[in-house]
Amino acid sequence: MKPLLVILSSPSGAGKTTLADRLLAARSDIGRSVSATTRLPREGEFDGRDYYFLSRAVFARRERAGEFLESATYGGNRYGTLRSEVERLHASGRHVLLVIEVAGARKVRRRIRGAVNIFLLPPSGVELIRRLGARRTEPADVLKKRLTIAKRELSVVGEYDYVVLNDHLDSAVRDVSAIIDAEVLRVARQSDLKSRVTRLRREIAAASERR
Repeated sequence: MKPLLVILSSPSGAGKTTLADRLLAARSDIGRSVSATTRLPREGEFDGRDYYFLSRAVFARRERAGEFLESATYGGNRYGTLRSEVERLHASGRHVLLVIEVAGARKVRRRIRGAVNIFLLPPSGVELIRRLGARRTEPADVLKKRLTIAKRELSVVGEYDYVVLNDHLDSAVRDVSAIIDAEVLRVARQSDLKSRVTRLRREIAAASERR
């Protein structure tokens, strides 16, 4: 079976990065595609692990060269998914987890069929605001813009295949993991299913004749 491409989106502050980290720690069959961004690193973030931190000039050059599967502007900064990241992880036999925003997810869906789309909901609007404010990494006007974007993103939940409520992190991680396991078992994804069923039928026929 070809490894899955799993898209995980949510409003900023809903916990998608934390959930992704927990999921990756629990499952060796999933790899995270590291996105590129023009924003500055936050405290504790490292280039190549959390993001590829690029200058605007370098980002634009690589975008013109067609190196991005998708790219979008969010909060005044550029974000993008490198094709090479997805190809590298699929070549290793692992499912690819894309932690991206709504605009980028739309572009991926147009270009790659069969992606598994999951939207992560915060437990409440009050909690979302608390989480964003707790970061203390952005000025008030940027925070206000993020909340405006969050309201807009929540209006397109219907574009996704699955919705997971992140009210308890452990439960949300189990839900996302279960979705991935279920998608692997879809009939349409099992390329060798026909040959396996044919073999089973022959084995049953042969065993019946010997009785």
